Amino acid sequence: MTKDIKVAIIGVGGVGKAFISQLANFIDRNRSSASVSVVYISRSSAALISKNYQPLSLTAFVPEQLDAAGAPPLSVPDLIQFLKGSGGEAILIDNTSSIDLANQYPDFLNAGIHIATPNKKGFSSEKKLWDDIFAAAGNNGGTGGYVFHEASVGAGLPVISTVKDLVDTGDEITKVEGVFSGTMSFLFNEFAPVGSSDPPRAFSEVVKVAKDAGYTEPDPRDDLNGLDVARKLTILARLSGLDIASPTSFPVQSLIPKPLESASSSQEFMDGLPNFDGDIGKLADDAKREGKVVRFVGSIDVPSKAVKVGLEKFDVSHPIAGLKGSDNIIAFYTKRYGDRALIVQGAGAGAEVTAMGVLSDVIKIIARIK
Repeated sequence: MTKDIKVAIIGVGGVGKAFISQLANFIDRNRSSASVSVVYISRSSAALISKNYQPLSLTAFVPEQLDAAGAPPLSVPDLIQFLKGSGGEAILIDNTSSIDLANQYPDFLNAGIHIATPNKKGFSSEKKLWDDIFAAAGNNGGTGGYVFHEASVGAGLPVISTVKDLVDTGDEITKVEGVFSGTMSFLFNEFAPVGSSDPPRAFSEVVKVAKDAGYTEPDPRDDLNGLDVARKLTILARLSGLDIASPTSFPVQSLIPKPLESASSSQEFMDGLPNFDGDIGKLADDAKREGKVVRFVGSIDVPSKAVKVGLEKFDVSHPIAGLKGSDNIIAFYTKRYGDRALIVQGAGAGAEVTAMGVLSDVIKIIARIK
């Protein structure tokens, strides 16, 4: 019997557009096993709504279609009722970074609506929200919809699924360590490359290169404050069994110079950053004299319940030191694997790979729907 599944998509930025394209291809390839129809697409200001639950066209979708539709987005209660009114299974795709929407995940799940999302906020904010989500989730013993969030850590890399497989099969995770940010990976691979004979570049110059290339947020302080990495560590620590209150409840090193924290704009911050190149330059020089490089990493020590984010020195032969471009690398040390870590490495950022992670979660949900 063909499964009838309605899909609502919120967020049509880079990841959202890539996801819509990938979902359209998936639907074309799998019509015989599942009837998947997108019936709602929205962003903060406008929405496309299929009043009769007929599939919206995904062919060559562009966000401007939302404006042309002239419809405001549905409120969360109205969206829940709309999806329940279809009479079948429904999946919410949250491609935003909205904490307000994440706060409503338990309402969707308790209504039997499944969720696939790359949004870190729902899983790394206050512990109560995490508890409420998984108390409702059908794939965690609850009676509500299923929830999957693979792309909230590592984009399309199998990071969360690896942790869950280790834990669910009875292994004991002792330590997790790695480079969790594509932006920070690029910055330090460029700033302190292994084996380079070129004169060292100023850190502010590398930040500008990364910003101009689109590797950073529009305001680089949103990357340099370390909070993005802290959110990912919070998720992995919780999955590993630690009771982490929030991403600000453990040490997180910010690379924003104190005097620039209050800069009124991104440009003011960038203009002032060269004045502080000497501080981080000295750290890199000290590491080089020891035959090491500096990298911005996160680590979780499960037995001691210690979680931290910041700069660390690594021997040039260490896998973390040898990363290229904006790759991520996450090493899992467990009782079964011993001293030889299980390593997941690859592109940990980008619209296409993040969308792939979300689509893989949709496929997991479809497979579980009876």
